[in-house]
Parts: sequence; structure tokens; C-alpha cells
Amino acid sequence: MTGELALAIVVAAGEGARLGGSIPKPLRELAGRALVRHAVDNLAAGGVGHVVVVRPPQWDAQFRAALADCAVPISYVSGGDARQDSVARGLGSILGDPELDDARFVLVHDAARALTPPAVVERVVAALTAGAVAVVPVLPVYDSLRMVDENGSRVVDRNDFRAVQTPQGFQKDVLVTAHRNLREEGLAVTDDAAAVELLGYTAVTVDGAREAFKITDPFDLAVAEALARGAA
Repeated sequence: MTGELALAIVVAAGEGARLGGSIPKPLRELAGRALVRHAVDNLAAGGVGHVVVVRPPQWDAQFRAALADCAVPISYVSGGDARQDSVARGLGSILGDPELDDARFVLVHDAARALTPPAVVERVVAALTAGAVAVVPVLPVYDSLRMVDENGSRVVDRNDFRAVQTPQGFQKDVLVTAHRNLREEGLAVTDDAAAVELLGYTAVTVDGAREAFKITDPFDLAVAEALARGAA
């Protein structure tokens, strides 16, 4: 393994209560394959060389079956209480593996964004290779927006905003330091770019894709199913 290899942590430990069903959301099928399998396959096609899947340990056998014969090596880690805990555990597994610890880049991806095109992954990796510390794929906001607070509501300029997607990419050592800072300071963030920005770094943005939406509820799953079958 070389230090240029991009690794990915796939966060797949949530139950996905809003989607319903008796199995974790990442194991729900989309066009005949689990959501997590779509996510891992697209990361591999985009240039990722190893994937760490953070999953509920009681579903380990099912995750391994869903990810059998993938194009890249996969390792498994038990999820934490919150998303950032799961990412921290994924990072810990990388640091504890001498075959992975020399990698320069780590991408963090949500299994629920199962249809993220490989081209988005390629753009994230290219920006890291060019020297970016943190990379976030984004999309323009197409709806009108209103700010709502205790004083009422007001229109805000949607041109000033972008919707954030994953995978987010990072220089590995910076991401490790950012998560150590969260732990030591008792801080909570909604994504990993925010953790890195707390250290004073700036995230570079690249173009995301509409297909990379987060599958959250049955409507999203139906749309994803139609897209996946249409692309097959």
C-alpha cells in the first residue's frame, strides 16, 4: 500500500427509523442490492482503495453477506452512540492497522447516500491530491428559503447557500486531530467538515450530484429505486 491511497469510512450504524422496516436502513435493498453495497461499489469505482464499514455489531453477518466479493478490501467496526462517535471508531481502526495508517486521505460517506456517482468521489479525491485539507461536495439550493426565528420569518438569498453531501474528504492527519479535539472539548458537530473547521481550516467545495441525496424515508427509497433501475 502507498500513502497516496484514499480510504473511506462508510457510516452505516444507524437504524433508519424514519424509513421503517425490521432491518437497519443500510441493509434495505435497492434494485436488488443493499444500500451499503451501492455506496461501497460507487466509492470503489471512484478510486477508493479500502473501505471501513461502521455497522451495528449484531448485524455483522448480514453486512458481510451484503458486501461479499466487493472490488475493494473491507474492514468492519462497531458503531458508536452518535455519528461522530462512529466516524471516530472508523478512524481508530485505520490508525490501528499498519497497512492503512500510511494513507494520506480519508473520505467519510453516509451509506444512505447510496447512489452518489463515482464522478463525485473522483472530484473529492482530485481536490485532496491537489492539496486541499477538507473537501465537501455541494449542490445549489433550488427552493426558496426563509429564515425563521423568534422575530418571525424573512426571505434569504438562496444563492448564498449550498446543500452539503458526502463523501467528504480530508487529509487523514487533520481529520484525526479534529476528532481528538471534539472528544477533548466535549463538542458535537453535524458533519466532519465542521470538525475540521473548528481547527481553523477551510473546506474546499466541489460539485455534488442530485443522485447523491440522502435516502431517509419511504418516498426517498421509491425515488432511488426508480433511478437505480433506470440506470441498470
